[in-house]
Amino acid sequence: MAGFVSTMISNQHNTVFLRIGSAFFYGIASLMITIVNKTVLTSYSFPSFQVLGIGQMLTTIIVLYIAKKLRYVDFPDLEVSTFKKIWPLPIIFIGNMIFGLGGTKQLSLPMFTALRRFSILMTMIAEYYILGVKPRASVQISVYTMVLGAILAASNDLAFNLEGYIFILLNDFFTAANGVCMKKKLESKELGKYGLMYYNSLFMVLPASAIASWSGDIKHVMEFQYWTNTIFLIHFMSSCVMGFILSYSVILCTLHNSALTTTIIGCLKNISVTYLGMIIGGDYIFSWLNFVGLNLSVIGSLIYTWVTFRRQEPTEVKYTSLRTVEEGKTQIV
Repeated sequence: MAGFVSTMISNQHNTVFLRIGSAFFYGIASLMITIVNKTVLTSYSFPSFQVLGIGQMLTTIIVLYIAKKLRYVDFPDLEVSTFKKIWPLPIIFIGNMIFGLGGTKQLSLPMFTALRRFSILMTMIAEYYILGVKPRASVQISVYTMVLGAILAASNDLAFNLEGYIFILLNDFFTAANGVCMKKKLESKELGKYGLMYYNSLFMVLPASAIASWSGDIKHVMEFQYWTNTIFLIHFMSSCVMGFILSYSVILCTLHNSALTTTIIGCLKNISVTYLGMIIGGDYIFSWLNFVGLNLSVIGSLIYTWVTFRRQEPTEVKYTSLRTVEEGKTQIV
């Protein structure tokens, strides 16, 4: 019995570690790719966020294909039914990526991070209606605080960009849909986390390339002046690799936490991005009302993190009677 209790406590500790560890991993990955993408798209004025997204998808396909051949990872082979199993995740995935990169290019990082917090509200609503998850009052208050701060900051954005705002709000919608849909696909266990990553990219890389070619983006990228710049190439390749790492961290965090927690962690890392973004990119214009709104949104993020991760696993162990255990053993034998 003592060994049984010890195992239960150990499993509880492992669960807490996986929840916090996967959330931290996702936060770091999300922070790094936001900064790298902003550097590539704004500081170097890379002409196409679509092509950058295609580079990230190609990296994911190549890395997972090689890893499967070397038997480091495993996921189902491509079948006729694969598309049906993963649908509509590829459309949500490409929408999330393209509009996220487009918003990063069009807006200053502080406003980008503030408007991204609308995705939390959307996720909370989607979880309630699709997954039947009702957040506690303390969670709702923290989310409303973040959104209020974002609205306040947007009301006095001196660098207002309508296209950028539309991109980010669409990105918020696809982020919420991606988190909830991803949670359902992971629970079904048909493709697994690596299969979801691989087939998301595989099914959408050709349509995305066709759109980029039709819009003339590929031609502009071929004529880009910094292809011979070593520092730019390092940033570009880092963005492609970080795209793969981010996709993996999103799935891992969603697997061990709720879709809402994954979304909120992505916005929590924006605390650092909010203040770094006032320096990186050079496109932030300061005003007191905007600054107050940004900080209010940050405070809401901190409150949510404290409310979510302060919850302790129950210390009381649910014991099973010896008679029940013995009966179970008899049935197994």
